[in-house]
Amino acid sequence: MSKQAGLPVLGQDDATCCVPMVREPLDEGAAAELSRMFKALSDPIRLRLLSLIASYEGGEACVCDLIGPFDVSQPTISHHLKVLREAGLVGSERRGTWVYYWVLPETLARLSALLEVPAAPVRAAR
Repeated sequence: MSKQAGLPVLGQDDATCCVPMVREPLDEGAAAELSRMFKALSDPIRLRLLSLIASYEGGEACVCDLIGPFDVSQPTISHHLKVLREAGLVGSERRGTWVYYWVLPETLARLSALLEVPAAPVRAAR
């Protein structure tokens, strides 16, 4: 048995998650906000950047560490990081000449709660 069974699951309190789509339809405002986040993640470079940032020890990465793994220019990486930041997926802070990025777990918990699948599959109407 896993010793991690007692760990809290992010996004399970009402303050950070939203109702899954299968239980309640999204209103127009929530759909617009959430679609902006999903759109930001739809680009392969941005998805990889988010994954890289989340995987760094301590949960944050310097922009200087995020340029090497990609075959694109530094301004392109900066653009993708800006899109992730404006979508509310990452936070950032300038420290001297470098900018450090970290994933915002409350936002990821909200996206994951939205896509939560019920125990029984939802069937399409015939």
